[in-house]
Amino acid sequence: MRDNLSSSSRIDAGEASSELECLPYSVQHNDEGVCLLVRMGPNRILLDCGLGDSSLLLNTLAKSASRGNSPLPADFVLISHAHPDHARGLLSLHEAFPLLPIYASEVTSKLLPLNWLGQDTKEIPQFCHALPLRSPVELQEGLVVELFPAGHLPGAVAVLLTYTTEQRSYKLLYTGDFFLSNSRLVEGLRLEELRGLNLNVLIIEGTYGTSRHPHRRNQENQLAERINRAIADNCSVLLPTPALGLGQELLMLLRSHHHFTGRDLDIWVDGAVATGCDAYLELLPHLPPSVQNFARHQPLFWDERVRPRVRRLQPEHRATVGNSPCIVLTDSTSDLAKYCQPNTGPWLILLPEKIDIKVNKKYFTPTTIESYLLAQHSDGPGTTQLIHNLRPQHVVFVHGSPTYLADLTSLEELQNRYHVHSPSAGILVELPIGDTFLQPAAPETNYEGELTELGTVITITLPDAITADNRWRQFADTGLIEARWQGEELVLRGLSQRELLNQSSDRYTLSDIDCCGNCRHQRGQRCWNPASPLYNFKVTLEGYCPAFERLLNNES
Repeated sequence: MRDNLSSSSRIDAGEASSELECLPYSVQHNDEGVCLLVRMGPNRILLDCGLGDSSLLLNTLAKSASRGNSPLPADFVLISHAHPDHARGLLSLHEAFPLLPIYASEVTSKLLPLNWLGQDTKEIPQFCHALPLRSPVELQEGLVVELFPAGHLPGAVAVLLTYTTEQRSYKLLYTGDFFLSNSRLVEGLRLEELRGLNLNVLIIEGTYGTSRHPHRRNQENQLAERINRAIADNCSVLLPTPALGLGQELLMLLRSHHHFTGRDLDIWVDGAVATGCDAYLELLPHLPPSVQNFARHQPLFWDERVRPRVRRLQPEHRATVGNSPCIVLTDSTSDLAKYCQPNTGPWLILLPEKIDIKVNKKYFTPTTIESYLLAQHSDGPGTTQLIHNLRPQHVVFVHGSPTYLADLTSLEELQNRYHVHSPSAGILVELPIGDTFLQPAAPETNYEGELTELGTVITITLPDAITADNRWRQFADTGLIEARWQGEELVLRGLSQRELLNQSSDRYTLSDIDCCGNCRHQRGQRCWNPASPLYNFKVTLEGYCPAFERLLNNES
């Protein structure tokens, strides 16, 4: 973290010209973690504390507190979620300022101790207070906080702060890490919950910059296919992951994907990833209904009865676990050489993108090192989609490499409609809110056309102005469209080359395997078998459950 925090004196002394200010102590440009100090009128709010080395921050906060009228460096702390880059500095912060209130969602408050596994958790007090979801709470006079589920990780929230004066109200939303798509164990952020907030300031992550990702299902299928090929080639697979989030998502993927269901295969889980699985089991009532329903019929993680078997790896077995093809999930900080031992393997080491994991150039046994994408953050289109739905006056980008954040701030669609900021650590950002500021208009999306019926052919003619939109190229990629009724309206959707290839592939592969795509109980991509753990839930065509019954020829 930079030694450039002198601006904190202004934010604490109340000398700024604006009712709203943001001072980033760290914006995770260099894996520092995220920590922001926000001022709304007289209120000082610390958002997240993910610094690995918090000594400089604590010294700066102590100086700020000594200059002010309060012994505390902020009025309270709000934590978006339990990942280390947002929460690992909390224990040091609490020890330095034990009276400083710290708040988070109920799930996050229970997951936070996993950031200090090396310490005796019995000696660590429960210093984080749980706040309810979707329920406004007044923490200071005139200052209300409300938490909304943000996807990404169980318990992750977007934080809405509303400061009300006699003249007006000010609204600021901090997304933390967010994900619009549903994943295996977390439902995505719901845009409909946040529309119409009349935001003044949006502080938003930009982890993936402007990059565009395939659909989440496609990402999962590509990863599952690579692991399947490795196992078929008598190769073991090593998956180093963080303790929370990705490791548990991978386990659910491996347990439910058609490449692995019912397969005589061992999946071993080691270290903090296994501890994270235990923590998830304690939070089962907070997980999505489909996951709870799954857990009623079979164990969520540890299961030696249903194939593939999922087991906790004991330390004495690490050196021999790869004697036959298997899958191992372990900590992203582990020394992978303790698994890649002589007379084991060969090994395929799969590294998740955007997570820095150290690997050796050479191991004791043949190894192949590759990377994969299984995103837990929204991509560029998802990020801009959230911004355009909220339409704030100011957009502040944090959490990402300087290059990726620069890509976002330079987008013309943002520059022309919002005040865009991407501050470095220690640089105070003033966020003036003018009474005459015009809220940006929603983008024009309506085009007038003509419809002509000619016998058995219907022609829809649209003006060429529609092609000026950046989305047109993707829509018209193949020249093929799909039409469906939505109430009284007819919705048109362009079919992409990737989708056509997937449809063609599914047509030939799904008939050869036991999966939801050829189950007699699957209709409209929903399961209608009361004996299935997926009953009444939407299913993917390549999914599988023990209640599978093959579709007969006369039923097709």
